[in-house]
Amino acid sequence: MNWLSKFFNQSDEEKRRYDTNDPTDRIRFRWGGRTQRELLHMRAHPTFHCPTKPADSMVLTEYCERMREMGMQLLRGISKSLGLEECYIENKMKLESGYNVFGPNYYPALSQSSDDKNQIGQFPHRDPGLLVLLAQNVGGGLQIEHQKKWLNADFPPSSIFVIVADHIEILTNGKYKSLLHRVALNSEVERMSLPFFFGPSLDVTVKPEPEFVDDHNPPSYRQMTYKAYLESNDHHVIEARANLNQIRL
Repeated sequence: MNWLSKFFNQSDEEKRRYDTNDPTDRIRFRWGGRTQRELLHMRAHPTFHCPTKPADSMVLTEYCERMREMGMQLLRGISKSLGLEECYIENKMKLESGYNVFGPNYYPALSQSSDDKNQIGQFPHRDPGLLVLLAQNVGGGLQIEHQKKWLNADFPPSSIFVIVADHIEILTNGKYKSLLHRVALNSEVERMSLPFFFGPSLDVTVKPEPEFVDDHNPPSYRQMTYKAYLESNDHHVIEARANLNQIRL
């Protein structure tokens, strides 16, 4: 967290170095409008990219390596839970060259005015990829949708919250569901979240696999490469935007 705190507390001029629209970008910085949310997205695998300031970013490299190891183990467990070989998802999604993005978010403390109370810091959404591994510096903030109700997903800063993402749902033809979630801001404290987006290789065509399709369960999604999915609606590949509804059949 220390490196990220230093980055977000830098001058706006320094952070704007990464606020560009170059399609070759591997690092992107964004402001999030009224909530003053700040986002830093960094490509973490196959190669790791990081801003040059602050110095000493080795801790981020190690963190992303550990998150990648955790993601691989979780996906092996999911494969086994489906009655398949533990490397099934790993091989189908070509995870040796999987596209991973580390995307820290910074939410400043809000004023105590009535206009700021119960403000949504990030509106309901699902995420692309296979899994999102989420850490944060304070408890609270994350909410998940369950049976048309929003529930607080409270977990301590020392833990990792695992979110099932779009491409697990596509691959399993809906057997696993991508999690709808949002962020409700805490007006009293700063919040920093550290999502690690664990995705397939960019060139993999993701579709409902034969093991999950039969006469009673036809394909529910059209096939698309992971790169095309990320870039749909004119989004940059590193922005990690979901597009699940647009590929439903």
